[in-house]
Amino acid sequence: MSEIDISMTINGQKVEGKADPRTLLIHFLREDQLLTGPHIGCDTTHCGACTVDMDGLSVKSCTVFVGQANGKDILTIEGMAEADGTLHALQTAFSDNHGLQCGFCTPGMITRAYRLLQENPDPTEEEIRYGISGNLCRCTGYQNIVKAIQVAAKELSSVKEAAE
Repeated sequence: MSEIDISMTINGQKVEGKADPRTLLIHFLREDQLLTGPHIGCDTTHCGACTVDMDGLSVKSCTVFVGQANGKDILTIEGMAEADGTLHALQTAFSDNHGLQCGFCTPGMITRAYRLLQENPDPTEEEIRYGISGNLCRCTGYQNIVKAIQVAAKELSSVKEAAE
């Protein structure tokens, strides 16, 4: 198949070029855009290490074709920090609350948690556990991941309240 024109926004930056429409989004992000935050773990949507936010939905980029992402707005872990380098509340909470060990699942886990908190700013522990159930971690036992998401939810809520 021949290449098609690709245009999308990745982490707030417009990206244009050509690509085989069957190229997986994870490979386009990692190889063409040099965004190595999303990890390749299983290639079958089981682990969630490749999770990114696409037009307001969490997607596993190992099973999304770049042609399907054409025209979309993509957010990866690299795009979550502020322009000045200030970490997103989720990134800080994961670090401060030991929500990571080896770090392999962390980019996908944080981008999934980001979408979860967009959809439900004040989730219960059960809602968090259900919300991240498509992302696997082999190290932490999830307790500190859940705690980190709870802490970030509170932080984001207080920031939102202060702004209003």
